[in-house]
Amino acid sequence: MSGWKAKRFWKTVAVVEAEGGYGVTLDARPVRTPAKCALVLPTRAMAEAIATEWEAVEKEVDPRRMPVTRAANAAIDKVAPQFDEVATLIAAYGGTDLLCYRAVAPEALAEAQAAAWDPLLDWAAREYGARLNVTRGVVPVAQPAESLVRLTAAVRALSPFELTALHDLVSLSGSLVLGLAATRPEFDSETLWRHSRFDEDWQTEQWGEDEEAVAAARMKRDDFLFARHFWNISEDRR
Repeated sequence: MSGWKAKRFWKTVAVVEAEGGYGVTLDARPVRTPAKCALVLPTRAMAEAIATEWEAVEKEVDPRRMPVTRAANAAIDKVAPQFDEVATLIAAYGGTDLLCYRAVAPEALAEAQAAAWDPLLDWAAREYGARLNVTRGVVPVAQPAESLVRLTAAVRALSPFELTALHDLVSLSGSLVLGLAATRPEFDSETLWRHSRFDEDWQTEQWGEDEEAVAAARMKRDDFLFARHFWNISEDRR
């Protein structure tokens, strides 16, 4: 038996002001989240992006084609009620940050990592007062407690919508520092994504491409770029 799918019933989509932000209406009826919460967005930019997704629906609602709506629903239904848990999960990446672990060999790979990653660690030290230690190999290296406290404070200062974006930026890249950098306009998204893929790209250069791995990497890249877009429209940063 096929599952029920919501079909388009509305003729008009509009962005409206709502208490605490902006909402989206379908034939003057407010859109709600899957948990039946009010879909109140922090910026008009986000509301307009969601309205565009609902306007684009032709026959059946397909959440896979509505990424901004999905992310906003997650921020309201999942992240906001579990803010402390999500913030703790993200902040924990600082203790094992990808950028702190360099290759033992070959030397060329370690040098390339240093050239790309050291400036990001320097930025975190300046921006957050959070200097992190670097090592070679996979044996865990202890990080300064004060640095981790400061990075955690930066994560906890975010809104649920920003935290939703940062969650994906960090989990996809494996780096809290890189994820935080992706929230700043001075850093290029594509460059940051490539910086998170040093080991994988090195393996590809040595052994050639694997079609499935390439496809998976492309999907992760697209998700990373979308997470930055969601961050940008969470505070009208464009």
